This record gives sequence, C-alpha cells and structure tokens, in this order.
Amino acid sequence: MKKFVQNEEFQLGVCYYPEHWPEELWADDYRRMKEMHFSTVRLAEFAWAIFEPSEGEFSFELFDRAIDLAHEHGLKVVLGTPTATPPAWLTHKYPEVLNSTQEGVQFQHGLRRHYNYNAEIYHQFSARIVRKMVEHYRNHPAVIGWQLDNEFNCEVDVFYSDADHKAFQNWVKKKYETLDNVNQAWGTVFWSQTYTSWEQIHLPRPNPSQSQNPHLALDEKRFISDSTIAYAKLQADIIREVAPHQWITTNGLYGHIDNHQMTEDLLDFFAYDSYPNFSTIFPDKGKNPLLDRKWGWNLSNVRSVSSTFGVFEQQSGPGGWVNRMQQPSPKPGQMRLWTYQSIAHGADMLLYFRWRTATMGTETYWHGINDYHNQPNRRVDEAKTIGRELNQIGNDLLGAEYQAEVAIVRDYDNEWDGELDLWHGPFSDRSNTAWFKALQYSHVPSDVAYINDHTTLADLNQYTTLIYPHPAIMTERTSELLEAFVKAGGNVIFGCRTGYKDKTGQCYMKPFPGVVSELCGVTVDEFSLHNAEHPAPSVKTRVGTFQSDGFSEVLQVQSENAEVIGSYSESHVVGKPALVKNSVGNGTVYYFGGVFTEESASFLLEELQITSPVESWLVLPQKVELAIRKDQNGKEFIFLLNYSDSEQTIQVKNMRTNLLTGEALQGEVVMEPYGVVIL
Repeated sequence: MKKFVQNEEFQLGVCYYPEHWPEELWADDYRRMKEMHFSTVRLAEFAWAIFEPSEGEFSFELFDRAIDLAHEHGLKVVLGTPTATPPAWLTHKYPEVLNSTQEGVQFQHGLRRHYNYNAEIYHQFSARIVRKMVEHYRNHPAVIGWQLDNEFNCEVDVFYSDADHKAFQNWVKKKYETLDNVNQAWGTVFWSQTYTSWEQIHLPRPNPSQSQNPHLALDEKRFISDSTIAYAKLQADIIREVAPHQWITTNGLYGHIDNHQMTEDLLDFFAYDSYPNFSTIFPDKGKNPLLDRKWGWNLSNVRSVSSTFGVFEQQSGPGGWVNRMQQPSPKPGQMRLWTYQSIAHGADMLLYFRWRTATMGTETYWHGINDYHNQPNRRVDEAKTIGRELNQIGNDLLGAEYQAEVAIVRDYDNEWDGELDLWHGPFSDRSNTAWFKALQYSHVPSDVAYINDHTTLADLNQYTTLIYPHPAIMTERTSELLEAFVKAGGNVIFGCRTGYKDKTGQCYMKPFPGVVSELCGVTVDEFSLHNAEHPAPSVKTRVGTFQSDGFSEVLQVQSENAEVIGSYSESHVVGKPALVKNSVGNGTVYYFGGVFTEESASFLLEELQITSPVESWLVLPQKVELAIRKDQNGKEFIFLLNYSDSEQTIQVKNMRTNLLTGEALQGEVVMEPYGVVIL
C-alpha cells in the first residue's frame, strides 16, 4: 500500500472513454470534472483496437491527445491494460485464444472477456501490447498507475479451451508429481475413475449425471485461480520492469481467484467495482432485508484483501445492458450514500462509472453521471456536492483503517468446494448473511477474515470473536491456529458441517466435527438435511426459541468444560443438545448444529455480551449503519449512513462535530432520507 498512501490525497474521479466521443467534447468534459473537484480519470481499459488497429501496427495518437489534455486540466490518469477485449483481427487469425464452454463450443468474437488465460499466443500478444503502452506512457506526468485488464473472471469464471485442458494436465503433474498421488487425492478408485496416463486428465467435462468428481472439481477452481494470477503476473512484471514508479492494481471481485494471493504477490492495492443497486435485482431473502446495505458485506470482503483500497467503478446511475440487468435510477441522495458507504469501509480512491452514458453498444442503458444529452441533471448536482465535501475532508480520512473486533471467517477451499457440495456450500451464504445482518442491526462493525496457509496467530489476535459458520474443509494447521486463538482468550463460533473434510475434500474417518471435535467439546450423534416438507426442529434457549435454517445436528457433549445452552424442542430429537459452549484456556468455543439465522446470531451476540462500541454515547435506529475508521494518530471518524427513504433520528449524548458540515451535534439529530453524518 505504500505507493497508494504516499499520494497523500484522496482521489475522486470518473471513468472516461475519449474514444467514444467527438474530440471537441473533451476539453469541456475535463473542465467540468475539475469544477466537480474530480482529480483522476481512468482510461483505455477496452481500447486495444485503438492502440493496435492491425497486427504489429501501433497507434498512440488519440490517447496521447486525450492524456495530454487531461494533464493540461490538472487531472491524473489511470490507464487500463486493454486485454479484456482482444481485437477482431487477433481472434480471427488466432482462434485458439478464445474460451470454450464445458461442452467444447468455442466462444466467438464480440462483447468482452471471451479469451482464455492459457493460450501461449495470447500471452505473447498481451505482453507485447502491455509493454508498448507502458514504454510509451512511463514518463508521462499525468499517468500515476495501471489497472490490469478489467474485472478478471467477470462474465465467465470457468475455462475449457484446448489450451486450458492442456495447461490443467501440466498443473496437475506439477502439483502431484505422480499419477498415484493424483488418484489418491481425487479418490478415483470410486466408480473406476483411475488414471493411468497424464493425457487422460481433463478439466470437468459433460457426463450423464451432470455432476463431477468433487475432488477434481476443487482442484479445477485452484487451477483457474493460478491461471488468472499467472496471466496478471505476466502484465504486472512488465510494468514493474519498465515503470517501477507507477502503481499497479486490478478491479473487481469475482469467482475462482485467490484475490489475497494476487494482491500480495502483484499489486500495490486492490480495487473494487461497487454497484449497490444490484440489490434491486438480487435482494436478500427473508425479513429485514439489507438491500443496498449488503454492499457493506462486499466491501468487507474487499477490505480483507486490502485494508484500504480503491473503488474504480462506483455506481452513479440506473444500470442495465440492452438485454439484462435492468436497475432503477438511484433515488435522491443514494449516489452520495453509496459513495460514503465505500469510503466508510476503507476506500481511499473512488472513481464513478461513468462520466457520460454511452450512446452505442451493449451498455447504452448503464447510465453515468451525465445523460446522453450532456445537460445538467440531478446526478450531476449530487456529484458536485460530493466533490465539494471530499475536497474539504477527503485527505483527513486518507489511510484511516476500519475498526472491528468481530470477524466473519472465510476461506477459498470451502467456497470452491461448496459450489458443488450442496451439503455445506449453500449454508455459508445464508449464515454469512444472517451474521452480517445481526451485526449491522446491532451496530457492531465487523470484518471479513480469510484464513489460508499463511495466516498467523497475530492476524487473528486483532479480533475478540471469530465466526466461522461451516468450514467443512478443516486442516490440522487451521485447527491448531484456532485452538491457540481460543486459549489466548478469543471466542470462536462454528455451525453445522464443520471439520469433516481434509484439504482434498475427502472425509476424515473421525466423528464429526472431525479435527476440531476436541476444541468444540462435542461430537455429532446424528444429523439431517431439512426442507419445506421436513423442517428443522426449533432450538430452545434460556431466552426463547429460534429455528435452524435447513440442517440439524444432534450433539454429544465430550468435555467436562462444555455446557449445553440450546436444545431441540420438538420432533424425535426433543431435549437433545443443539448448541454447546466449551471453555478452552482463557477463551470459549460455541458449536451450533444448524445453519444460522438472524435470531440465532443475535442470541449469541447477547450471550457473548458483544455490543456497539458507541452505545455509551450514541443511540442509533436499526436503519442507520455505524462504521468507524481510525487514523494513525488515534483519531476516529464515526460514519452514520441512513439506508432508509425516511428521516431517522439519532441521539448524540456527548457533543461531537459533523465533519461534513462543521456543525456541533448533541441531543436528538434528524438524518435526512439516505443521509450521511461523519462525527
């Protein structure tokens, strides 16, 4: 993060496409950006055909003029490498660069992200265009950094071209060294799948059952991640070599990439593309829906990758392609709310998508700040307000880190294994949402913490409580790390389907929950998957009852330090343990034999006496989010975000200053619909 933070300026800006507009518009566009207090533009991430109109012929004139003019207006420039959109001459002459479906049907030229990561010729062309661009712009005074590609694994996150199958064979051979090791790791003795030559190994292909060997499928995701990172490294290495003074990032948060590894190995910081209005298309189910507030969960995931980060596409208008993703227009104040949502969760650089809505192509309805007509509108006025505010306070926030004592724990192995395994995968999303809701509505800021082979006890010790809902895959190393955390005084919360698989996704021959049974102080007597016709039994506690959500495990206490704090209240399991608390060293482990709901998560928050860090001086309604960032001098910035379309009243017991207005606040304070206060 050093290169990013050392800019010592909060960077607010916009994505701009000079190639889409008559050149006589550019100067007026840049002038108006500066009037909005924008400092930065992102350019060129889809412009390969401009830079290399035919094979080996390079042209920089258009972007030279656009970048020079941006510099004249005092704007900094982020350049995207254009590899997400290979030009037609390339895909026509070298069709082996195209991705394919699992059935072997090759994608064709058009739209974007139709290439694969493993075609050698695509590596060569990608390396050449990146080198040409970086050599050309490495000394331009406006260019501050590079975005690799655009949204790795967006649109599609599986790859089945011939090049991918061949690369997978080599990847498997390098990882396992011998076919015996492959057969053991993938359990190929089952159904006579045993491999006797490397050429027999492929990525998953169609079959009669429409399923896959789960252990091969898990390695498939690991291979895709490694392929993506290797392709990103190809580009990052060139930039490091040619322009070491310019920073490197990439954008998006998509499937089948270990973004933590990629950021650690290649990037100066991570960037996210934030579109909270997707909540109008994919609302979370159940009562008390989070809707656009759920983007705090996405941003928490980003923050686990990069503690402070960039947002390279912040939604600024209604969204939609010509054939899908139809979203309504943001209501008055929502664009500002979403901007501060990103900043509250750690963004130190924010670029809106986009300056002006495209008049052609697939995204003619993915609206930007300006409409086609280029005349004033409500979104332009709102952007001016945001620019004016951040021009005054943005630098105060720079580098301040989000504060949380509770973390929801995730890991890539379980996420990838759970895509196929319906006996634990769907539970994680439901439990994560339930916990995030309970924490949000209790005004308890939370992090996401990813566990991997490099995680240390010091990484975990910054938290008092870890919530790890359904880690079916649990290694001895992770078990020992969590045990050390608990013995030192931490709390860990597990849910059903914990600990019964090894690194390959095969099941331990141990009583559930496998390698963490001793830590949890329980084993599982019996379990059941539930559905609408066979609902999960209720769980009775000292304060009432709550439902599990789709699964139940009957627990057997195995530790003298364990206490049953929840029992089933119906069915043939009535009176049997469902929720157990086990004391280990100076800490505590809770094991729940079900899938979490908002009610069960709230019960455990009360049980652990986890309360809002501001409850002594600030009273907040449920619809207002609390987020806290603290700078290196210990100064705290308290973000209050109203996600409601109605006024919300907060109570400030101790006088505080609203950073946005300079006003001293005490007593009852009314927040406007979609309003923001920073204390």
